[in-house]
Amino acid sequence: MNFSRQALLGIGMILGGSVMLYAMVQQIGESNQPQPTSAMIEKPTTEQESPQPLTTDIETEKRILAQKQKERAARVAEQERRAQEFLTEQEVAEAEALAKARAESQQYVKNIAATNEQSESSEDVKDTEKSVKSKEVQDAEKLVKAADDAVNEAKAKKQAEDDQQQAKAKQEKAAAEKLAESKKEAEAKRQADAQAAAEKKREAAEAAKNEPPKSPSDYQVKKGDGLIKLARQYNMPVEVLAQANNISPSTSLQLGQNITIPSRNQVQRLEREAAAAEKAAEAKRDAQQKLREARQEVKETDAKGSFGVQVALADNQAKADQLAKKFKEAGYQVKTSPTSRGVRVIVGPERGKVAALALKDKINSDSNVNTNGAWVLYWR
Repeated sequence: MNFSRQALLGIGMILGGSVMLYAMVQQIGESNQPQPTSAMIEKPTTEQESPQPLTTDIETEKRILAQKQKERAARVAEQERRAQEFLTEQEVAEAEALAKARAESQQYVKNIAATNEQSESSEDVKDTEKSVKSKEVQDAEKLVKAADDAVNEAKAKKQAEDDQQQAKAKQEKAAAEKLAESKKEAEAKRQADAQAAAEKKREAAEAAKNEPPKSPSDYQVKKGDGLIKLARQYNMPVEVLAQANNISPSTSLQLGQNITIPSRNQVQRLEREAAAAEKAAEAKRDAQQKLREARQEVKETDAKGSFGVQVALADNQAKADQLAKKFKEAGYQVKTSPTSRGVRVIVGPERGKVAALALKDKINSDSNVNTNGAWVLYWR
């Protein structure tokens, strides 16, 4: 009976210690939860009712954002510090409770073992009592294991709560950093757009300033002026400015000389004429090159005789001679040939029909003679 009372007393102490330990852990966990604050409705004062001006200053917004970030970081640091303190206190309490429970359990097991040894030395100890004592030892060990499991479960629960709180703090910090980065990018884009718009406006104003005048104007040459400088100043090609003043693009201007600055319409017209002249000159060069190549390709097997290019059929010899003079001045060999229908004006001769065809293309593309009705005929 004494043994049973001691066993029951030990078991009760272990259960009581485990329950107290679990209750203490739960109380510590609940004390860390934020307490709800009562909502208070304050009567708005005159100052509160007055509308506050919106913050439009970018620098002020940056300072407010930085202050909020500092406050948020301080709150997170404080929460981490408190969690660390609570974890330390919890570990100490768990260690103390576990050590106490184990000490009591070990002492109880020793007492039971000593009682068993004494009982085994007695002759009147029955097998049924030994069985009961062994069962009591097993129960005591189960109670010790249950106490350890309760402590471990409380520790795991607290660790999960701490991990959840830390994850939430990290999410809030990441969201704040992302918001700050978004605002920073938006501000950088706004500044870049404003700078680009200002630069575009400045370039437009500079271009408008340097555009040719709406009407022709006279300009008196100053020291350091030249055709290239003035052409750049008024945003026009040097050739156009020289053509407007009937001078060569390489002409040096004299101090005090008066020149004409062409209008925008004149500049556009002169540019079109220059482009057309360049195109005609290029066509003429191509035709001349083809003529040279055709003359080099003429073979002995080509059509016998010579060919010419008839460029006109004049009514009389005087008109024929006048046309012949124009073609001679352009560098062509020209002859006239009277016929029953009029006087032919013929350029050539060319040896071979291929060369004559190339000569015809050259004449039709030559702006100096201004003709497009030339055609090849057999000369002799």
